[in-house]
Amino acid sequence: MKTMPKGLLVVLSGPSGAGKGTVCQLLRQRNPHLAYSVSATTRSPRPGEKHGVNYFFLKREEFEAWRDRGEFLEWAEFCGNLYGTPRSYVEERLASGQDVLLEIETQGALQIRASFPTGVFIFLLPPSWAELKARIIQRGTESEEERRRRLAKAESEIAMLRAYDYLVINDRVEQAVARVEAILMAEHARVNRFSDEELKAQLEGQLL
Repeated sequence: MKTMPKGLLVVLSGPSGAGKGTVCQLLRQRNPHLAYSVSATTRSPRPGEKHGVNYFFLKREEFEAWRDRGEFLEWAEFCGNLYGTPRSYVEERLASGQDVLLEIETQGALQIRASFPTGVFIFLLPPSWAELKARIIQRGTESEEERRRRLAKAESEIAMLRAYDYLVINDRVEQAVARVEAILMAEHARVNRFSDEELKAQLEGQLL
């Protein structure tokens, strides 16, 4: 009988304007088996965003209560707002063998790296700095000061690129998603992700 290896923890990060949300949305549509962990945040919803779908939108005191109870796998503050990944959802699905996708900021990603060194860490970038700046400006949902803060933050986040395993350029969403899918396919085939028992079971299942 084949054994079920633990699922992949897939961490996708990148600066504002990289298109993380769009890439994750299409990736999930094309890969319905991929579990998506909804993060919690204290920022206000943007137009069209829904509680429990895009984020768990919490008041700061609610977020801090979750944090103090140890309910976050990681948490970080970004541009004055708090963000965190609920722990139980991620751990339960990984244990069942399901891949889990996290769309989180670089601060949180480094916390995850310390806890899950076998995770798959992917950094998403637009094709140029000019394109990144244009995307942030064209979003039209933030004040001028907020845009300046996000651009400054983007520079510091890009400097952390070496902490990731893979770089994906989001020039076209479909191509970026295909690159992520290729990374996950390769990661699932890595021999060092299997125990000796799992490898034996895989071979027996294929050869018998």
